[in-house]
Amino acid sequence: MSTKAPEHTDQPACDSEAGSSSHIQVHETTGVPRSLRQSTPAHRRCWLNIYRPFLLLLDAAACALAGYTSIQLWPRKAQSGFFDQDALHWAALACLPLAWVILLWMHGAYEGRYLGLGADEFKRVFKAVTTYTALICFLAFTLKAELSRLAVATVLPLTLILTVLVRFGARKALHRLRKRGRGLQRLMLLGTLGETLSVYRITTRNPYAGLQPVGICLTEATREQPELPIPVSLGDPGNRADVIDRANMLGADGIAVCGSRGMDSDALRRLAWQLEGSGIDLVVAPSLTNIAGPRVHIRPVEGLPLLHVEEPTISGVGWFVKGVIDRAVALLGLLLLLPVLALVAALVKFTSPGTVFFRQERVGLGGEMIRVWKFRTMYIDAEQRLANLLGRNETDGLLFKMRDDPRITPLGRWMRRLSVDELPQLLNVLIGEMSLVGPRPLAARDQDFLGDVRRRLLVRPGITGLWQVSGRSNLNWEDAVRLDLYYVDNWSLMFDAMILWKTLFAVLKRDGAF
Repeated sequence: MSTKAPEHTDQPACDSEAGSSSHIQVHETTGVPRSLRQSTPAHRRCWLNIYRPFLLLLDAAACALAGYTSIQLWPRKAQSGFFDQDALHWAALACLPLAWVILLWMHGAYEGRYLGLGADEFKRVFKAVTTYTALICFLAFTLKAELSRLAVATVLPLTLILTVLVRFGARKALHRLRKRGRGLQRLMLLGTLGETLSVYRITTRNPYAGLQPVGICLTEATREQPELPIPVSLGDPGNRADVIDRANMLGADGIAVCGSRGMDSDALRRLAWQLEGSGIDLVVAPSLTNIAGPRVHIRPVEGLPLLHVEEPTISGVGWFVKGVIDRAVALLGLLLLLPVLALVAALVKFTSPGTVFFRQERVGLGGEMIRVWKFRTMYIDAEQRLANLLGRNETDGLLFKMRDDPRITPLGRWMRRLSVDELPQLLNVLIGEMSLVGPRPLAARDQDFLGDVRRRLLVRPGITGLWQVSGRSNLNWEDAVRLDLYYVDNWSLMFDAMILWKTLFAVLKRDGAF
């Protein structure tokens, strides 16, 4: 059966800006909307063909600038041939950038699946600079070159810093393009209705991920009619030509097999063979979700790819280092911010009656009760007035949030937007009750930590967390818990560094702060 296809528009019908969730019926192959069709695989992935050379040039320029800066800071006159002024210019402006780009390529820093999202791209840059350092030391030893230690100590970290900066800028530019519907990988989702809908929601949750579902091909018939801005059709998973034809008509450059019921192992293997040379990627979306790449490894045994999932690393050396860094940064922060803290305390004291600090019992590591320090942002009768405001709650779950909460003082509203009220929690970090990064500590109620939510208690609560940099108060309780559990399951020092970096922009943006 066939239904009327959406009218032709300049943007694809599955574009995130197409806010109307039209009632989609099940299409036959011929019912694919014309606006979703593309021509040939040659036109696909054009964003990667442009972005990758652009990134390569930026990396080379970053290394050349680092080498040139090192030359200017530590000039060497003619002694060893390699460190003659002219030879050093040549090495810095030609050989070093070339070697740097090659090392980045060898470490996978130009692979499309790592570009645009997550920390994997920058992890590969760090690995490349480690190899870069070892290579320079090896060459210096074997060639007996009289390298300037100051020059090497300048060029290597400067290359790393400049490369990270230019890649961060390139990523932001890519994000802007993806928000406009460009630079996306177009996916056709293949599987049962429940499995494909789950993958659809996950891939469309973050527009910066660069994944754009353009159609769903069901492997099982269903009477449900999902309300989606993309066509849903019933296909034949055993007929691989039919699956590929549907992907071609949708202009998809990837087929995502969703879950284990979408296609059996033999059909999946043959589909992979048939896609070779077609320009269409094969993506397998397993039922295992919310587990990051570093914990997942493929272990091939006699041709059988076993998906090995490691335990979360919430103990050991890394966890000890996290505690040391937390206390050191908290102590340094308190010392540097002492004048700011004193000024804010004075303003709180003289602008409204009541205490300077607000201390409330929250649930900490392992369910232990802690008293959290905050600057007072509400009037002293805030708790008594809460009962009359519960009907105006703008969120769900265990949280109470209002954009125009009458209990908040004018100064408190300003402090909340800039998160200044959270700064005294550096004291909690210093004494080991909290961490810089982690799930936010919640007030204790009997029903608060039942089921999966208790998993938040495996780590110390934090001043900031994945929840705060992903929308703050704009998120509902379900999404907040999902993000907190993702952090617990996938914690790493690099992940913490990324969250701290994003916190700065979240505070400046002030989106969802109320």
